[in-house]
Amino acid sequence: MTHRVNDIPLPVWLPESGTGPGIVLIQEIFGLDSYLQGVAADLAARGYVVAIPELFHRFQPGWVGEHDEAGVARSMEVVQGLDFPQAVQDVVASVQHLRSLPEVTGGVGVFGFCLGGTLAFNAAAVSDPDTAVSFYGSGVPDQIGMLEQVSCPIIFHFGTEDEFIPGYQKVVDASDSHEGAEVHLQPAGHAFHNHLGHFHDKAAADRAWDLTTVFLDRTLPVR
Repeated sequence: MTHRVNDIPLPVWLPESGTGPGIVLIQEIFGLDSYLQGVAADLAARGYVVAIPELFHRFQPGWVGEHDEAGVARSMEVVQGLDFPQAVQDVVASVQHLRSLPEVTGGVGVFGFCLGGTLAFNAAAVSDPDTAVSFYGSGVPDQIGMLEQVSCPIIFHFGTEDEFIPGYQKVVDASDSHEGAEVHLQPAGHAFHNHLGHFHDKAAADRAWDLTTVFLDRTLPVR
């Protein structure tokens, strides 16, 4: 089913039980592709009500980018149209919307990859999700001063071979002194969890996913 929030579509996946804690899942530059929808289905299978705000809807409705060289280049062009502060507010509004649904019977977390990893961190800093998951958010190191504003548990994942995020150590250092923050590093490149991309590293993806599910079991438990 698809809801709307801030005039953008908000597709929702329900768990088999029909109810559960909520997760706002936040897209990469490729839009709501089969990879992201697969992650939503995986989280729903674990008992979560999952919603994905279509952040590019205002300027590129229905955008789904390919993962070949041309598709990446085109997706990089498309994302230039994104109003980042507005996107953060769209994520926050999506959290609030999930909390209003009768199907959501626990807390609500934010969970994002790449662009979405940066947005999840920002949303956690400016609002009050119950937990946050950030996979290789390229903007996170330069924004890490906002970590002091994050009051919920938050988990960061980075690849040590990620040429796009050489500053991940800033996140490690800041998290060491911030209660509720944890950072996990994998010997992999960027976007290692996305099986459609050429950076995919199954071993790293599996390890990071296992760490994430343990984190969610603790911070956003399914009753």
